[in-house]
Amino acid sequence: MMEMQVLKALESIRVPLLDKLMQALTFLGEETVFMVLAIVLFWCVDKWKGYYLLSASFVGTILSQSLKLICRVPRPWVKDPGFTVVESAKSGATGYSFPSGHTQGATCTYGGIARLTKRSRLRWVMGLLVLLIGFSRMYLGAHYPSDVGAGLVLGAAAVLVMYPLFQKAKESPRFMYGLLAALLVITLGYLAFVGLWKFPADAYEIDAMTGASNHANGMKNAWSLLGSLLGLIVGYTADRKTNFSEKAPLVGQICKTVLGLAILVGIKVLLKKLFGLISGDLFWDGLRYFCMVAFAVGVWPRTFPFWAKLKLKK
Repeated sequence: MMEMQVLKALESIRVPLLDKLMQALTFLGEETVFMVLAIVLFWCVDKWKGYYLLSASFVGTILSQSLKLICRVPRPWVKDPGFTVVESAKSGATGYSFPSGHTQGATCTYGGIARLTKRSRLRWVMGLLVLLIGFSRMYLGAHYPSDVGAGLVLGAAAVLVMYPLFQKAKESPRFMYGLLAALLVITLGYLAFVGLWKFPADAYEIDAMTGASNHANGMKNAWSLLGSLLGLIVGYTADRKTNFSEKAPLVGQICKTVLGLAILVGIKVLLKKLFGLISGDLFWDGLRYFCMVAFAVGVWPRTFPFWAKLKLKK
């Protein structure tokens, strides 16, 4: 298999320093980094650019997760026991291999930023970063070249399709609600697909490392996406009433971002523990993401007039 030959060639050049560098690059494609960048963009730069990044990533994730369950391609080290994955990357390489979620996420994040900017140098940097993250997934042994290629295509499709739609939505609240309604239908369709479709037995097998099956991960992702989208709808409705401004002095921008992110992390951690005591049902995981997104988009921006007045005394 040619793809495995490529991975084994990369395996042969691994050294500890390069392993750490590639692990750092792959981290830039993770959900946490995306959320921080999208929220900073939403709170401090241009909220419509934030809406765009969130929605493009939303579409890309649904496409990626759907294909994982449809294709059910094992990870390289599962398919070939003689192949090794860099140990530090194994915990972030759970579930099926095709397509690469990290690459898709990176393309939506940095490709989306490239689509938003008019600076050619920044576009080149963002494009290079996407390619490096994709390469890191192969170097670490987490994905085949075809996984990375598919992730690039899915992310690019989401970025390019959603951009003109959000240009129109920015001028028309009615169109924005229509767009959000379309995303809701797609999300409910994904939830129904994962919940009702009878997958082959391997989709229900428990992974020893994660303690969950690929099907269970798919259900968790579906409820999380649904909760996030409903939070976005509520937040957008609140934004229409307040029409908050992202502008503030530098000290105000720093304070509102640091404190807001700290509260957001607190909500995520505390609600996970609280809802875990109530029930293990995935509905509560969806509710947790709903609260997080509703806070980020609809609640915290209500404090922005205060931060806009915050200045350092001379």
